[in-house]
Amino acid sequence: MTGLSHGVFGHLVTMSYPEKYDEKLKQWRLDTLPFMPKEWKYEIIPAVENQFKIVQTLLQREDISEIYNAGDSGREGEYIQRLVLMMAEPNPNAKIKRVWIDSQTEEEILRGIKEAKDASEYDSLSDSAYLRAKEDYLIGINFSRLLSITQGRRIAKQINEERTSIAIGRVMTCVLGMVVEREREIKNFVKTKYYKIIGTFGEEDNNIEAEWKTNEKSKFYESNKLYNETGFKKENDANDFIDSLKSQTAIVNELKKSKQKENAPLLFNLAEIQNECSKKFKIKPDETLAVIQELYEKKLVTYPRTDARVLSTAVAKEISKNLNGIAKGFKNEEIQSYISKMVEEKYSTNLIKTKYVNDSKITDHYAIIPTGQGYENYEKLSNLQKDIYKIIVKRFLSIFYPPAEFNKVSLTIGINNETFTASEKICAKQGYLEILKPKKEDNESPENSLLKELKKGQELKICKINTKEAETTPPTRYNTGSMILAMENAGKLIEDEELREQIKGAGIGTSATRAEIIKKLEKINYIAINNKTQIITPTIKGDAIYDVVKNSMPDMLNPKLTASWEKGLEMVANKEIMPNEFMTKLEKYIKSKFDKLVINI
Repeated sequence: MTGLSHGVFGHLVTMSYPEKYDEKLKQWRLDTLPFMPKEWKYEIIPAVENQFKIVQTLLQREDISEIYNAGDSGREGEYIQRLVLMMAEPNPNAKIKRVWIDSQTEEEILRGIKEAKDASEYDSLSDSAYLRAKEDYLIGINFSRLLSITQGRRIAKQINEERTSIAIGRVMTCVLGMVVEREREIKNFVKTKYYKIIGTFGEEDNNIEAEWKTNEKSKFYESNKLYNETGFKKENDANDFIDSLKSQTAIVNELKKSKQKENAPLLFNLAEIQNECSKKFKIKPDETLAVIQELYEKKLVTYPRTDARVLSTAVAKEISKNLNGIAKGFKNEEIQSYISKMVEEKYSTNLIKTKYVNDSKITDHYAIIPTGQGYENYEKLSNLQKDIYKIIVKRFLSIFYPPAEFNKVSLTIGINNETFTASEKICAKQGYLEILKPKKEDNESPENSLLKELKKGQELKICKINTKEAETTPPTRYNTGSMILAMENAGKLIEDEELREQIKGAGIGTSATRAEIIKKLEKINYIAINNKTQIITPTIKGDAIYDVVKNSMPDMLNPKLTASWEKGLEMVANKEIMPNEFMTKLEKYIKSKFDKLVINI
């Protein structure tokens, strides 16, 4: 028996460049494109050749009967290991089994070995992985060469470089498009001023502010004098409207009091923790992944490259082990106080039938959670590693706390047929917010005493009605964290966490590759990332490349198209379509695209 794990080495084998098929292909010429090999060539990466030989020697031993593939438990990990197995030609009499684990704890590794399946069980995942690599290779090689040959000189002149090549990637180019388009929206945005109407009602020392909003009975309903339903285009019109309301009586038309409960957010997947760390620590997504990978290898957290934000039923049944491990091993005063409260208040640890457990929302791995183990390694961690670990622990503990409770009051004040509205939301019980600190205004703003006293039909004194100047705001630039979320949601930047989870579908790239895409775009000088803010902007070069792609093959910039290719790969992994069907569609797409582009040259 022997084991196979790529550990710190990553890829040992790579796809061969076109010149390895034919020396003539080293030169970039139109008459050699599109390049689509029928038999694919692979080679050992020179820098890790010694490591490959060590692995190969082990795999070819005649005295072994079983080989355990314990590579990274995901599509990319499967690909790395399959390439090694393909090139190493292991002992044909040895059975190859796949170890699939969610953490590096001894218990989980032993379970993975005990329950290891025959390697053939993962053939469809392997097919998907090979196809992903071939797709990226074919699109990258062919379109990079085509556009470099036809547009390279012009772009070099435009950006004052002696020469330049144009790098195209299935996911990379789409992400560049998102950055450039957002920057152009901001530059072309014209701010528009408009004027809101704010009323103050009650007494001088006890009052409430409410904002005017048009309604069907309003004399300004759908009027061209309005910018939107809450404001006027011109200050004069707003002031005339205010004058018409003087000496009128204000009446409480509606008063709704309600209690709201808000549960802790779902657990972290890789995209969510990358976004959180980008905001909190101003670090890039690849740095976050590197930290969590280290925490994973030191047995502190579960597998990082996951898209799921929930737990499996099987894990939920054993979750007390994780909690007990944290309680006994994590010597952190703040964390221990949260656990003590859980014990004192007898909070339930049964997550079954909660939103945090859903087998149908898990593909390869469940959410990132602390294992409750590995504390012998904790003191050796850097401060950043400790901080990120603590964030993961706090998110995990928060799901066992009760919901936060809010008192909400919604008020509608009428002056004739005109309506003013106000609302107030006060945190009555912190619940999980005790762990995940809320914004100050949610927690500390005092309740308006007037709202407590009001009743429907009550008359209110109008203290004053004023205009308030407002202006439209341009869209915000992506930062590295929000870009990861936008990629996960096929190009949609969705701020609301619950809504993100509801609409999540096929994304751009995968949890394992998104950070590397952003890193590569920065490395080839297509985007710039501000280290202090993590805000992403296109470079002059990136802007020029965008125009080339927009004018020649605009569908490469479409997030939905890019996501649909990813969906196709997922279908191969799930055995919903055959690998040759995917490959046929890909080759057809490349050929048709080439035919159109070459005609237009």
